[in-house]
Amino acid sequence: MSILSERPAVAELPITALGPGFGAEIHGIDLARLDDDQVLAVREALVAYKVLFVRGQHGLDDTAQIEFGRRLGEVTVGHPVHDSGDVPPEVYSLDSQDNGFADVWHTDVTFVRRPPAISVLRAVVLPPNGGDTNWADSQLAYESLSPGLRAYVDTLTAVHDGSREFGYYLAQRRQGKGNLWEGEVFTELTPVEHPVVRVHPESGRKGLFVNPGFTSHIVGVSEYESRGILDILYAHLTKPEHVVRNRWQPGDVALWDNRSTAHYANRDYGDRHRVMHRITLRGDTPVGPATASR
Repeated sequence: MSILSERPAVAELPITALGPGFGAEIHGIDLARLDDDQVLAVREALVAYKVLFVRGQHGLDDTAQIEFGRRLGEVTVGHPVHDSGDVPPEVYSLDSQDNGFADVWHTDVTFVRRPPAISVLRAVVLPPNGGDTNWADSQLAYESLSPGLRAYVDTLTAVHDGSREFGYYLAQRRQGKGNLWEGEVFTELTPVEHPVVRVHPESGRKGLFVNPGFTSHIVGVSEYESRGILDILYAHLTKPEHVVRNRWQPGDVALWDNRSTAHYANRDYGDRHRVMHRITLRGDTPVGPATASR
């Protein structure tokens, strides 16, 4: 049974849905002081709504953010490649003064074999305006494709490559030595293959699992076919009716299911300062429709 049809724990949270089935705000809670049932409810709400916004978390610092993440799941290091700098190793700091932008549609860290399941992002420094973040619902996007195209993309595999974004950083700033991820130190960004359509391990729903940030090409077709297929999927994924947008306020925290969303941070604030701190929770190996049906 889908979690969307059985929400006993979710109903205990003061939730306002932002759309028919995507995005929600949780009101009146302190992420640092949740009981076990509330933590479970947040986890279930993430699967159901895919992205959650919690306002007014002014007392949350890096330590409390990490501790909250540990109650939701297994916290990874902040990033396979990036140095954590002056923040804890579990935190990935996106600082606009150090090229910390995310202005391309992407799903976090899909260039590894087990991409993160959940991301938790906290606003640390915000510009006076601008810097909104957008999330796309990959399951709704898949379900609104034509039946013939759904059947075709169910069969496809794509390559994900982090070298375009992080290869130079790993080679030059880290001298070829990244962080400990999945028990191994990252020394190179070897491309990996994932199904184009991912079956969610908890809800069983299918969603598109390709993104412009890290997907390089479709396996087994020509370069031109690959480009055409991906352009169609990207355009469909990011249609306005599949997207929810957050205008950040001080104290905001966003949580999203990395297995069923993509996101994009607007870079429209010029040289004004923006800092966001992200943690990620360990995920599993993406499974496509053919494997899931066995």
